[in-house]
Order: sequence, then structure tokens, then C-alpha cells
Amino acid sequence: MIPTGLLGGSFNPAHSGHRRISLQAIEALGLDELWWLVSPGNPLKEGKRDMAPMAARLASANRMARGTRIVPTAIEAELGTRYTADTLRKLVRRYPHRRFIWLMGADNLAQFHLWRDWRIIARTMPIAVIARPGYDALAQNAPAMGWLRRYVRRSSHLKNWTIWSPPALVLLRFRPDPSSATLLRALRPDWSSSIKTHGLRDRVSRRPLS
Repeated sequence: MIPTGLLGGSFNPAHSGHRRISLQAIEALGLDELWWLVSPGNPLKEGKRDMAPMAARLASANRMARGTRIVPTAIEAELGTRYTADTLRKLVRRYPHRRFIWLMGADNLAQFHLWRDWRIIARTMPIAVIARPGYDALAQNAPAMGWLRRYVRRSSHLKNWTIWSPPALVLLRFRPDPSSATLLRALRPDWSSSIKTHGLRDRVSRRPLS
């Protein structure tokens, strides 16, 4: 079984904050790979006008992940899934030789109860929640945490996550990074126009995207 992390996001664009927390998570959890699931669209952020094309976002993720065990992928577009629960279920079936753990920020945990089939997500694979400044209290008091609290594992046992039976949740705390995709877009709204996407191929499915 290949220990593999999954981190979803729009990566609009990918930035050093994504890279930093991912490298820290790889080390803390003993991951062979961490897949960045570049989302076709977030159902909770419909109508976002400044969303760059998928190919540009995947290309920016590839650039940011160079030289690491981070593997950006647009496999959700190939799977045809819209919701995380469906994506994770299909990934587990498609890659039985991998052991997956879902990573998300504390800001996501704060609204996790709004995600479709969030309990199914928790029962599909272990979850690692990465602390984010200003969101820890919200996450701890979130409606979903009321149900998940009984399944929290000790951070001192991080490397044992591959033998945990979900639901299982562990809290990770790394040095915060001030990088922000929102700030990067504000400074350079046309960032995607300079990204080369010719010949772009998905590193997981091996399918061309442009």
C-alpha cells in the first residue's frame, strides 16, 4: 500500500503556502506522495468570476510542485465528480494499491457540515486537519466536530494513520504561511495568461489536458 495524501482546492493559482504545508504534511504523515486535486469547480463557490481555466491552474500547480513528492492532478474532471464524497469513493476503487488520507484546512472543517455527505467522507478515509490562524476556534466548535470529536487521534501517533479505521481525524499544526491566492490574484489579475499549457498532461491519469 502506497501512503498517499489528497489535498483538494482550486489552486487559483497554486502558491508557496500550498507547497509549504504539503511538504510539512508529507514529512509528518510519512507520505510517499501527496496529490493536489485541482478542482473543476467548488459547489460552495459557484459563480466565481476570477476562476482561471483548469489547464492554467494545473500548470501553475505543476510549476509549484517541481522537485517534490507533490503530484498535481485534474483527475476529478476525468472522473466526472462534482462532490468530494464521490471523488474519494471513486479514487479508493480505482487505486486499491494506495492508502489515502484526506487533508483539509481548519477553515474547511468549520464548514464541513455544509459539504454533501460529509459523514461518508469521514467514513471513506482518515482525515488530517491543518490548523490555520483565526480558524482553530471555529473548527473546534463546528457542527461537524461535534460528531467527529470522538474519532480524534493523538498527533503523537501520526505515522500510524495507515492502520487507522475511519472515521479517524488528526490535527496538524505547522508554522503558518501568509501566502494567499486571493492576494496573488489582486496583485496580478491576468496571471493565467502567462502560464504555458501546451502539451500539458495529467500526471496521475496520464491524459492530455490541452
